[in-house]
Amino acid sequence: MDQVPGSPQGPQDAQSLPTCYRHPDRETGIRCTRCERSICPECMVSASVGFQCPECVRGASGTGHSPTASQPRTLAGGTVTEDPRLITKILVGLNLAFFLVQLSIGERFDERFELLGLAYVPGLGSVEGVAEGQWYRLATAMFLHGSVIHIAFNMLSLWWIGGPLEAALGRARYIALYAISGLAGSGLTYLLAEPNQPSLGASGAIFGLFGATAILMRRLNYDMRPVIALLVINLIFTFGWSNIAWEAHIGGLVGGVVIGYAMVHAPRGRRALIQYGVCALVLVAVVVMTLIRTGQLT
Repeated sequence: MDQVPGSPQGPQDAQSLPTCYRHPDRETGIRCTRCERSICPECMVSASVGFQCPECVRGASGTGHSPTASQPRTLAGGTVTEDPRLITKILVGLNLAFFLVQLSIGERFDERFELLGLAYVPGLGSVEGVAEGQWYRLATAMFLHGSVIHIAFNMLSLWWIGGPLEAALGRARYIALYAISGLAGSGLTYLLAEPNQPSLGASGAIFGLFGATAILMRRLNYDMRPVIALLVINLIFTFGWSNIAWEAHIGGLVGGVVIGYAMVHAPRGRRALIQYGVCALVLVAVVVMTLIRTGQLT
């Protein structure tokens, strides 16, 4: 959750769903169209018809093509990698590293990099904020946290929903989703919050992952109740606590839903163009919000 200075994959039928042949602890209703073995979202590779398992794609399964003729692809068209959680691990590490720096340097570090519209900051002895040309605050605020509980909650959420989503999208698409959702949250906060009200936190990006996860689960016809329940709980916290920047949560969620829909529903022939085109459109919306607010404050 963003503070103001603040996968679910539920089984559809636990008795009838088979488990992934590579991950026996994961239930799934998807089968490889070649070998007919059950595969989970992490293992499924998008094919012209249905999905295939990584082994069938790598070996070409008697199709006459060499094993290197086509790289294994994720549901969204990304490359299947050995460590499907690598980017999630890096993001958790970056957030923890920034938090240690915050603890070491103190409030002056927060004042320099937290999201702030326009205000005089006594600790820095000057007027600071995005309206002063400090656009970097829209991004740096995504890696700052206000307390141990704040960062613990956000990093647990990132780990739980980020890993499976990264495996389903691929690294490049996952990075784009995370970064642009976070910026969408920062942009809406800058547009709507009081200019002298600082905020910080990774929640805009994490709510973007929530939104994309809901779209992915709908695409795979999974039980939506677990992710909806988790999202509702987070929204209750968002609007129930006075020290939470709800604008970041809503901005990130909307950005994540829009980008997530493009990621998993783009037609195969123009997949990359549509996916990254939608990412660019959301980013343009962030720039427009920033310019509008800057014009109001200067």
